[in-house]
Amino acid sequence: METILIVISIVLIILVLLQSNKASDASQIITGGNSMLMGKAKERGAEKFMTRLTYAMGAAFIIISFILSI
Repeated sequence: METILIVISIVLIILVLLQSNKASDASQIITGGNSMLMGKAKERGAEKFMTRLTYAMGAAFIIISFILSI
């Protein structure tokens, strides 16, 4: 079970590093970059899949961590 947790951890790290940088888009909205305000409203295609896979891996990491702590 510990090896599964290690594999999920590595996959989760890789997924987070591969995602697009959304923090810079948010800072442009705050500082007055109105071009990003309505620019990209929804994720599509591969980006949406990566986001959902990241959520699933994060949930699996938390569940397995709880199971191992018992």
